[in-house]
Amino acid sequence: MTYTYEFPRPSVTVDCVVFGFDEGDLKILLVKRLLPPFQGQWALPGGFVRMDESLEEAARRELEEETGLSDLFLEQLYTFGAVERDPRTRVISVAYFALVKLQGKNLRASGDAEATDWFSLRDHPELAFDHRDILDTAITRLKGKVRYQPIGFELLPTRFKLSQLQHLYEVVLEKQLDKRNFRKKIQSMGLLIDTGETEKQVAHRAAKLYEFDRGKYEALVERGFNFEL
Repeated sequence: MTYTYEFPRPSVTVDCVVFGFDEGDLKILLVKRLLPPFQGQWALPGGFVRMDESLEEAARRELEEETGLSDLFLEQLYTFGAVERDPRTRVISVAYFALVKLQGKNLRASGDAEATDWFSLRDHPELAFDHRDILDTAITRLKGKVRYQPIGFELLPTRFKLSQLQHLYEVVLEKQLDKRNFRKKIQSMGLLIDTGETEKQVAHRAAKLYEFDRGKYEALVERGFNFEL
């Protein structure tokens, strides 16, 4: 049976805040809009939700269409519904939060995106629509989650040094951490796998390389484990 609703229905979009970490800098993925409104301006990847797809399916589709990225850590962030947030019509946007390892990820702009690129979180262009508000909300979420879930590992290479892990947390939290206390806390959790390898071709003393034991973390979570960094 087909129903007719007496109330007008707003359009629904998804917008994706994608963080990456490279060369000691936290980065954000943006696309340059090909079409109006805000043609030629930078914005978060996203677009309208189709009638036959879920919100997450729409978010993943838009990310792949506009940037070429797929298979990302992705979770719902917040819903933005200011009446005049989109000059075209009444639009409600469901924002998603994503983390990606930059190594081996090649960007490809297509669809409604003229270009796509990574920008430093400390130095990025002005954003279209209310995307600055969406980004600020995602930054707050990242700072919170990094303290109680090991999502920081989603931003690092598969194999990493403890100094890389600590620097990532310092950048995200915007404060220095005591090296001894940080390492003691991290290693006491039993979530790191010592690969038995060290970094190559360095002038200084080669550091050990570690991997994140995701399986052990998931088992601990089932028993009530809290990351609590």
